[in-house]
Amino acid sequence: MTIILDAMGSDDRPDPEVQGAVIAANELNEEIVLVGNKNELESLLKNVPGDKSRVHIAHAPEALDMSDHIVEARAKKQNSMKIGMELVKEGRGDAFVTAGNTGMAMYFAKKTFGDIEGVIRPCLCGVFPVRNGKAVVLDIGANAECRPEFLVQFSIMGKIYAQTMLKIAAPRVGLLSNGEEEGKGNNLVRETFPLLENVEQINFVGNVEGKELFGGDVDVVVTDGFTGNVVLKSTEAVAKLIVDILKEELMSSFRTKMGGLLAKPAFGKLRSMLDPSEVGAAPLLGIDALVFVGHGRSDTKAIVSAIREAKQAVDNHLLEELRIAITESLS
Repeated sequence: MTIILDAMGSDDRPDPEVQGAVIAANELNEEIVLVGNKNELESLLKNVPGDKSRVHIAHAPEALDMSDHIVEARAKKQNSMKIGMELVKEGRGDAFVTAGNTGMAMYFAKKTFGDIEGVIRPCLCGVFPVRNGKAVVLDIGANAECRPEFLVQFSIMGKIYAQTMLKIAAPRVGLLSNGEEEGKGNNLVRETFPLLENVEQINFVGNVEGKELFGGDVDVVVTDGFTGNVVLKSTEAVAKLIVDILKEELMSSFRTKMGGLLAKPAFGKLRSMLDPSEVGAAPLLGIDALVFVGHGRSDTKAIVSAIREAKQAVDNHLLEELRIAITESLS
């Protein structure tokens, strides 16, 4: 298996990508191709400890910036994101990972691979820590404006992701709203509800609020990309706040320090559960290839997690399962 990694995606590029590639290649025993400026990557790579025999470099003289819009991106015809995706298209890689601009990742993915036949609109799928496990939320940022039929397909793709990647046999699917009762929500929610009730492929449990999501009462939550992105960023901010406050309070006195030592395993588990870098990247579901997009602020740990996630998707035949599910939904 070969994972193609955009070495010029993160805010601190390419250090996290180079270090993460070496760690992941050794941990997963897979081939990793770093895409970026060859001279720069070779210089960094030789100073990274560990076996580098499975780490390769594909030259891309240009890099996209987070501030780039479509005009700037198109002008950079040899950017690392575009060249990396082309390697997958050519069969030289099984999945593509980037911590770059999400909008440009969507643009180049659609241009390079196209959508799975029958998909109306691809979406970005996030995995959230919830009570007693994890839950899938989609869309988390690819489509700010959605129509009801978009959310119907998101629910089908989210179900497949939960089954394939999280090993949930019969995922419970909910529609994010400001109330549990049917009839609550904005126009999009109210129009989507009856459509989801009639989708035989999914186990629709109705409207859900944040408490059901984080309480573990649902496995897949569908919403528009604007709302999903707000939920994602708010969740990450609250998680960081909780960890920071706990750390400050535990270090505030000798007594709390002693209590903290006794409770260290529990706090370590909490920190790990709330750490975004544990997941690393979110897949663009609906694209006819495996494309994973991570945070711009991804560190080495997040890059390794993203590569691990991409490998799992290849191993579990996620793309093939999505194709089958979309075909069945149209028959």
